Order: sequence, then C-alpha cells, then structure tokens
Amino acid sequence: MLHSIRLVLTGGAAAVVALTAVPAANAVSAQETRAAKSTAAVVTLRYDDSRAAGWEAAIAAGVASWNNNVENVKLVEAAPGTRAEIQIVATSGWPQASLGPVRPGGRARVELGSQAVAQGHDKTRIAAHELGHNLGLPDTKPGPCSQLMSGSSAGTSCKNAVPDAAEQARVEAAYRTGATAPADGRMLVDAR
Repeated sequence: MLHSIRLVLTGGAAAVVALTAVPAANAVSAQETRAAKSTAAVVTLRYDDSRAAGWEAAIAAGVASWNNNVENVKLVEAAPGTRAEIQIVATSGWPQASLGPVRPGGRARVELGSQAVAQGHDKTRIAAHELGHNLGLPDTKPGPCSQLMSGSSAGTSCKNAVPDAAEQARVEAAYRTGATAPADGRMLVDAR
C-alpha cells in the first residue's frame, strides 16, 4: 500500500494533518490479472511418449516451452496405460505431426524424425515445433529463427524452441473457451 502524508506548515512548525492509505494501482491490476487467469478454463491434453526413446529430454523441454508460454492449454504426460490425446513416436524419417488443435478426447500424432537431427537440427526445437502443429499452428516457412513454426527453414544453427508472441496468441485463441474447433488432422511433413 502507498501511504500519503500531508504536511501543514504553521509558524515554521510542521504538523501532520492526515494519514491516508491509498492502494497502489499496480497491485490492483496484478490482482485482477491473477483472478482473471484463475477463472479461465484450462484445457489439459495428455501425451504419450513411451515410443519416443532417445527424445525424452527434448520432449520434456518442448512441453515445458509450451506450458510456460501459454495459459489456457497445458500438456501433461499420460500415466502408463491411460489414453493420451497426443501420441509421440520416434521415426527414421522427417519430423511430422497432425494439425490440430486437438481437443480433449481427440487424437493427434507427432513423429520425431531422426533425418532432421542427422542434418543438424535441434531436437528440442523439433519437439516444440511438432507439438505446435498439434496445438493448431501451421508452418510459417520460410521464416526467422524467432518463429518456432518456421521449422527447418530457419537453418541448423537455430536452437529457439519458444513460440513467439503471435504463435502464443494463436494457441491461446484456439483454446480460449475451453473447447476448440475440430482439428484439421492433416499430417504436416516438416522437410524443406
């Protein structure tokens, strides 16, 4: 809280006339922001990466990137033996994924292809990019490294696995009401 003190000068002496408490403007807006976020519906999507040996760290980092940068959709690892909306598998081909946005109870697939890694592309960027497709984002090729969905067109030196503000906003919009439009379902192959 911000306190306001008013001083009155009388005959060279200062006297305190009023002490009032005034709430700080930033504190109010921060409280309102937290309240709005806590009431928004959060869509939880489960993923199964049990068939993606060798990609565990990249998947965890890609999932964390999305979970740290969007508010109304969260990716969580499915418990063994339970159904997951997103199936993640390691393949020998090029990375590819089905285009979402996937809904709870729906089906999406991510194929983390080793051909891109063999050519020098970053595993974490690949995992985050392919999950972006499941969340409803198409490729933005060619594009700069700052755009996660520019994929391989940003070159092998690009390690960025964080969606930019526009990509975050598109995912937020797709999951804003807690329900999403039907998923496209097409497989997008990320070869140049």
